[in-house]
Amino acid sequence: MADLLIELFSEEIPARMQAKAASDLKKLVTDGLVEAGLTYAGARAFSTPRRLALAVDGLPARSPATREERKGPRADAPEKAVEGFLRSTGLAREQLEERDTGKGAVLFAVIEKPGRSAEEIVAEVLEAAVRNFPWPKSMRWGAGSLRWVRPLHSIICLLSDESGAAVVPLEIDGITAGDVTRGHRFLSSGAISVVNFEDYEAKLKRARVVLDAGERAEAIAHDAAQLAFAKGLELVEDKGLLAEVAGLVEWPVVLMGEIEEQFRGLPPEVLQTSMKEHQKFFSVKNRNGQIVSFVTVANMETRDNGATILAGNQKVLAARLSDAKFFWENDLRVAKSEGMEAWTKRLENVTFHNKLGSQADRIARIAALAESLAPMVDAKKELAGQAARVAKADLSSEMVFEFPELQGLMGRYYSDASGLPAEVGAACQEHYSPLGPSDDVPTAPVSVAVALADKLDTLTGFWAIDEKPTGSKDPFALRRAALGVIRLVLGNGLRLALAEVIGQSEHKAEGLADDLLAFLHDRLKVHLRDQGIRHDVIDACLAMPGKDDLTLLVKRAEAVQALLGTEDGENLVQGFKRANNILTQAEAADGVEYSFGPDAKLAEGPEEQALFAALDAAEPAIASALEAEDFAAAMARMAALRAPIDAFFDKVQVNAENDILRRNRLNLLHRIRETCGKVADLSRLEG
Repeated sequence: MADLLIELFSEEIPARMQAKAASDLKKLVTDGLVEAGLTYAGARAFSTPRRLALAVDGLPARSPATREERKGPRADAPEKAVEGFLRSTGLAREQLEERDTGKGAVLFAVIEKPGRSAEEIVAEVLEAAVRNFPWPKSMRWGAGSLRWVRPLHSIICLLSDESGAAVVPLEIDGITAGDVTRGHRFLSSGAISVVNFEDYEAKLKRARVVLDAGERAEAIAHDAAQLAFAKGLELVEDKGLLAEVAGLVEWPVVLMGEIEEQFRGLPPEVLQTSMKEHQKFFSVKNRNGQIVSFVTVANMETRDNGATILAGNQKVLAARLSDAKFFWENDLRVAKSEGMEAWTKRLENVTFHNKLGSQADRIARIAALAESLAPMVDAKKELAGQAARVAKADLSSEMVFEFPELQGLMGRYYSDASGLPAEVGAACQEHYSPLGPSDDVPTAPVSVAVALADKLDTLTGFWAIDEKPTGSKDPFALRRAALGVIRLVLGNGLRLALAEVIGQSEHKAEGLADDLLAFLHDRLKVHLRDQGIRHDVIDACLAMPGKDDLTLLVKRAEAVQALLGTEDGENLVQGFKRANNILTQAEAADGVEYSFGPDAKLAEGPEEQALFAALDAAEPAIASALEAEDFAAAMARMAALRAPIDAFFDKVQVNAENDILRRNRLNLLHRIRETCGKVADLSRLEG
């Protein structure tokens, strides 16, 4: 068995592309090897700013020979049919065999493929992978035709076993594969020859290159935390930034500097965002939560232990933070002297959508809807309207223009500075939430009213102009808005008739409420699926009244799902379906509806009498539970009917010869169907 080492060495690969590129290289090569008949024991992919690497273990020396038989057309088939078969097999007419199958002579092709050497297969697979690599963006350079994310300098393609290592003969666009790589751009010099992966990884580390991105990230996180701890400070965790920085360096050197006193009064989020976006610096806070230092990661070891690097970084950072300080102070002046309405007025000249008006038009709609929603979410109408009218004001501020990701948060700061109620400031910050499945859901009533109004206006507006999501396309993030509505309603246990709420929006279109509600129900299925609730359970509950009350709908679904997890529940559903099927068939055959109350006096035998008694006892208890919206109790009471229903079907013939008994028993089946269908339409459950 042999091991394969591949390295594609280039100019710097953007950090955001590295992890996927390593994964793509692994998939393209291993899939290609397997398709060509080469199995392997394991594969590992790596990336640094200047290289993609792949180690594949346990490759055989050759692929096995194969023999395949294909049945073709009849021997006397039209010529075109025979020619098509020949093209598919790659054989000539004289190479086909004629065999008598009992229905005339039929053509057969025997395709034998000899095994091929691993070197030949690897060269073919790697060239195809390089030429068809799925970079998000790629470039050409020089006179060549090859496209790569950045100019590709060299390729290692090496097969090694106990007897030694051999370079796989391969040339791609003038680049000949070899066994040579290079170390760190500045901290090493000269070519490095390697014989296998272990040798490659060890020699790179000596040449100041840490091959594994996870190892680089771990080293950065550890060293940064230790530097902060040594000064009694704490590193602000940022996994996204950590992954990005690990993709910017091959030999991470962690340095910590201080933020000048004049900038420490800026909001911590402003400091953190400015340093992260512009400098890729980590933030370091003191015990009071104030950001007082930063951590930068250099790709260099220096004689002065990074002092020159830090001095340069601090100089650039001071310039950036001076801008942020100017924006902050200028925005505060506007908020205190003119109020946030000054910014809202500017939004009259900002188009939200050419068919939906300006941002100011949108704000007016959101405010009206928030005031309508306020009593439904226990919020004060005046506060909800006031919050909605200023919630997006910070979009006109200088700070949010510079850092759009701070929208909402800066609104809270400016609302507080302008003396508005605390509930208004909270709504400014929270009304965008929840932005994703892991984002917190607002719970303050005013924030909930504005957040719901914001998302519902977005949904109804784009529905009214027929700009709905199609397939994977969702340019206006309407799926996210729908999930936000769902999580706001469920997270706060709100009892909203959404069809009525949608009808209160200013956007009107035929069938809008029904169509949008169906979209919300589809997103609800996706949301609940992650919580273990089956889609058919939701369908069964959607058949019941009040389906636009999502909280009620989910309470029903949870009760049904819980019951289905029990033996009694599964048997009850089967009993219900049996009753429903017999009744449906009889009604279709007889052309009548058996919905007249069955007479217990006509019951024969203990099983039929017991079922009447069980239904008489269960129905009041179920009705009481339903009135209290205790669907779990209602379903539990239905589950208790399992035994008498099973016994009835085991011992009683529904389609009796006596017509009076038959009608009475069919009416009894109707009673079972009605009683067991009070929480959900069980006929919609699968299986």
